[in-house]
Amino acid sequence: MLLIIDDDTAIQLSLSLLFRREGFAVRVADGPFETRAVLDEETPEAILLDMNFSVETSGDDGLRLLRYLRERLPNVPVILITGWGSIGLAVDGMKAGASDFITKPWQNDHLIQSVRTAINLANKPGTFPSASRRQLDEQFQFDNIVGEDPHLLDVLTTIGRVASTDAPVLITGESGTGKELIAEAVHQNSRRKRQPFVKVNLGGISSTLFDSELFGHVRGAFTDAKTDRIGRFELANKGSIFLDEIGDLDPASQVKLLRVLQDRTFEPLGSSKTRTVDVRVICATNRNLEEMVRLGTFREDLFYRINLITVRLPALRERPADIPRLVNFFIDNLKTMYARPKLAISKEAQQWLKGLTLPGNIRQLKNGVERAVLLTASDTLTVADFEKHLTPALASATSNAPGQLPAVGSMTLDQMERQMIERAMAYHHNRVANVARALGITRFALYRRLDKYGIPYESRE
Repeated sequence: MLLIIDDDTAIQLSLSLLFRREGFAVRVADGPFETRAVLDEETPEAILLDMNFSVETSGDDGLRLLRYLRERLPNVPVILITGWGSIGLAVDGMKAGASDFITKPWQNDHLIQSVRTAINLANKPGTFPSASRRQLDEQFQFDNIVGEDPHLLDVLTTIGRVASTDAPVLITGESGTGKELIAEAVHQNSRRKRQPFVKVNLGGISSTLFDSELFGHVRGAFTDAKTDRIGRFELANKGSIFLDEIGDLDPASQVKLLRVLQDRTFEPLGSSKTRTVDVRVICATNRNLEEMVRLGTFREDLFYRINLITVRLPALRERPADIPRLVNFFIDNLKTMYARPKLAISKEAQQWLKGLTLPGNIRQLKNGVERAVLLTASDTLTVADFEKHLTPALASATSNAPGQLPAVGSMTLDQMERQMIERAMAYHHNRVANVARALGITRFALYRRLDKYGIPYESRE
């Protein structure tokens, strides 16, 4: 049963008809007295609460009733309904325990999706809080995520629980910990897995290009707009959109993003036609958004819009036992990439790598292993091979004396980098997106290096 609390009979009727068509049993209440009467008879699966259900518009009555509901029914999700101009009130409600908030006028599909998501999350207990990696892999697709550390298994357990819902997910963690892989896992284990998964590096988009990149533009919208352009949100329609480095957004772009996340509507640059989009939103950042909210550099309402589910990826130094597993995974891939089927690593080298602090995390470890493979003639990598061919960044993570770096061989860093890129381009048949993923860098960073070294490529994907 869905309980709708609103003193406007027109809204009661409209929402009742909407949700009954979706198969819900519906009860309505005008305010606190009627709400208590309904709850004395039955317990709802979810509650829709208008924040101003009396003649006063401060929202105080709504907050008082919300606190009562959270105390009486702590496991029943409450979704708030408020006007766009009262989003601050909705944020107060989220702090008081509401599970989501919807602004008027609402999109019917978005409202139904929000209610179903809240119910699904409330009905998903921790089915395997101490699950092994094998148990997780039997139920979910985590093929590209390597590790068995309890910190990582906690993350995978949460992802497994929420992937089938449409709940927005915020992934936090240091650079190089694998946030993009977790985002892909959310998508691949969702009902949207056959639909687009669109990745957006917000840190690489300037404020002047934000509207065009995210929402698209029409021909003639600005001087260089020779044709219409489809934005990333429209490309992701029916699928998932991954907003990486969301903590890097400037204040003006934060407002625009909040609008589309809240209403699921947008207008392409230069167009007056509003478009609706159905997307699952996954965000990631290596920054402390709560601290940014406190300092006023990140909008509090946007923070509460994106963090219904938050997972923190552990740094590699927090899961050292996974380092040998990761190294073996990288070497298995390099066997094929570089046609060296006998590649292996000694146990001593595995133990030595476990002792590194690796501030660049998995990305740094991956690059260090590939560099050692490229510059070592032997098929069995030893401690000496890693010591000889460490990158400066990786070397700084060892116990060498300050200012002393191991030799990096007869090749310069630029020569080694060029060789790595050329081999990866050949292996991936010049598919820039695949090469960038294999090298652990963004496509834009790869394009800069291709131009720098004069390496030919066909087109920008």
